[in-house]
Amino acid sequence: MSLGDASAPATSPTPDSGSPVIATAPAPPTAPTPNDETKSHVQDVLSSEIGIATMLNRLKQSIASAKEFATFLKKRSVLEDEHANGLRKLCKASHESSSRSEHRGGTFAKAYEDMMTIHERMAENGTQFAMSLHQMHEDLLELAGIAEKSRKGWKQSGLTAEQRVADLEAAMRKSKAKYDALAEEYDRARTGDTTGQQKGKMFGFKGPKSAAQHEEDLLRKAQAADQDYQAKVNTVQTERGELINKIRPDTIKALQEIVRECDAGVVLQMQKFASFNEKLLLSNGLSVSPLKHGPEARSLRECVQAINNDKDLDEYLLSQYPRLPPRTGEPKYEKNALLDPANRTTTTPYVPPGGSQQAPSHSREQGSMNSRTGPLNDTPTAPLGHHYGQSSSSIPIISASQQSESQPSHERSFSHGNILNQISTPFNPQYGDSRSVATQQAQAASSRYNGAIGSISSSGPPQLGALPFQYSQPQSPPSTTQQPPQQPSQPPPPQPSQQSPSSQPPQQPPAPLASPTQQAYPSNPVQGRQSTPPMAQPTRPVFGVSLSKLYERDGLAVPMVVYQCIQAVDLFGLGLEGIYRLSGSVPHVNKLKTLFDTDSGSSNLDFRNPENFFHDVNSVAGLLKQFFRDLPDPLLTKEHYASFIEAAKNEDEVIRRDSLHAIINSLPDPNYATLRALTLHLHRVINNSSVNRMSSQNLAIVFGPTLMGTAGPGANIADAGWQVRVVDTILQNTYQIFDDDD
Repeated sequence: MSLGDASAPATSPTPDSGSPVIATAPAPPTAPTPNDETKSHVQDVLSSEIGIATMLNRLKQSIASAKEFATFLKKRSVLEDEHANGLRKLCKASHESSSRSEHRGGTFAKAYEDMMTIHERMAENGTQFAMSLHQMHEDLLELAGIAEKSRKGWKQSGLTAEQRVADLEAAMRKSKAKYDALAEEYDRARTGDTTGQQKGKMFGFKGPKSAAQHEEDLLRKAQAADQDYQAKVNTVQTERGELINKIRPDTIKALQEIVRECDAGVVLQMQKFASFNEKLLLSNGLSVSPLKHGPEARSLRECVQAINNDKDLDEYLLSQYPRLPPRTGEPKYEKNALLDPANRTTTTPYVPPGGSQQAPSHSREQGSMNSRTGPLNDTPTAPLGHHYGQSSSSIPIISASQQSESQPSHERSFSHGNILNQISTPFNPQYGDSRSVATQQAQAASSRYNGAIGSISSSGPPQLGALPFQYSQPQSPPSTTQQPPQQPSQPPPPQPSQQSPSSQPPQQPPAPLASPTQQAYPSNPVQGRQSTPPMAQPTRPVFGVSLSKLYERDGLAVPMVVYQCIQAVDLFGLGLEGIYRLSGSVPHVNKLKTLFDTDSGSSNLDFRNPENFFHDVNSVAGLLKQFFRDLPDPLLTKEHYASFIEAAKNEDEVIRRDSLHAIINSLPDPNYATLRALTLHLHRVINNSSVNRMSSQNLAIVFGPTLMGTAGPGANIADAGWQVRVVDTILQNTYQIFDDDD
């Protein structure tokens, strides 16, 4: 039995009787044979006038199907190629990573390497499959191109012949109609029937015609029409015969061959596609589970089953055997000979040369615990002042009785802020009120507010009384509920360079602590820190003051608040979405406003440091708008309000710009300078509109009413659109109105 005989029966024995049972393989489906009626109908369609057009449409469908399948093969080829390349890269990267020392070895490493090899074979199969699909795609495109070119040629020749015969038939029918009309008219003239004729005499070129002459003319015309009609019929018969007998059959036959060739090519490629898919699956299956078993060709299951975890663990531990440390004996207890009572002897205390015998260390420790005073050598850390280069002249000296117990030592210098942080600890009079200059400078530098005088403890934030607004009025003494300081055992002697409260007569307790500021700085008239300070009153108000008065008072063409706000937005807000449109924090705006009104020259109002405006750029933008809203006379002035509105109503952009330019030039000097600074700044905002989403139109909507104000009740609403146009025109023509460096 040959392999091609698919319909031959195959025998197989039954399990019970052993007799063979005939099993027939399914035969491939065969196309049904068309009957005579079907063939007749098909032939009628092909031989008719629609035969060529029908075959052209059918060939067009075949070409479209071929192109569509070619597109599918191309996309499938790309997908398979990407999958194969990705799988190959993954296998390579995973194999390289698993080969490092931090991964397992032994049987697991061998099995993992075999798994990656299997996947590499699958990737290679995928690459071959993708290449085959790409070649099929190119073959189909070539087949479709040839078929389309042939279709165009046969379409032109076949349809041209069909159209020529159709035109001849139309001319023939028209000639026949004319011939029939002349014949009827001649018949009426010959019989004397005047029905349908025009009344009156019949005129010729030489005068009225008689009936005989009219009849003779009609006869001559009818004969000429008959000859013309006969000639057209002969022409139609000749052309139609050539079309039916030669042109149409040849065209239809050629189109049928092209259709069959195109369809056969598409089916062949589809069969190859099915075969290649089967080959791909079979190749991948053989890669995963090969037919030939052995160490060189293991299946994926065999690779996984070959992993021996216990063996890998033992081999890893065995590889670490050379690194074992040398063995030591078991630890045993051995008592020190010096602590053995049998060997202990009486010793005399050591007396340093030229000095008295020291007191026992336990008695000195007991005195230190009772009085919370003692030499600084008992404490593990050095004095705070020493860390900042404190000189010995600014540190009080220990009393004579304490110097007799140990070597001379210096006393610590603490800030009173640290003492208040530890109220639960009794006051130690040994520690004086002196503060090293370096410590004061370091604490002042750590404060957020420049110029704030107060104590900053080594373990916490600034205490109350360290902020500048709390120095407005003296404070009352601290509450009597505070624990009073204990009486010092021996106060240190007063220093000539300091005014310390601890220099009072001995055996008397020091006065209660009024505030750390009083203790650290007794000459400072500012006192207290416990009560709430009163609200600061404006000393040099900025908000609500006209630009001319600010210029006369401060000598600045652009007010400081405008300059600082523009500087902050330029540095930190140009890339912030919705700048000047989004509202800031009202408490932040109020705090900044109060600070400008009370102390506009403070270094805390340097907006180059974002801490000075709470890292809130929107609040700075709101502060700038608030300044312009609070002006008694708007920036563009009430005097020129009507002129600005009239200029905005000009539809011509050049005239409107020049009119606004002339009005702006007539503004007072402070208004002009401030408007110029603001306009140049807003132009920089517009240059970053791709990020902050603020165009000139958006900024004009925000600043129109703010910069122009209103001319009277109700005018602001009616003129809102014109106000926006005024500001928008100024922003769009910034460098035509203002020079960048004037």
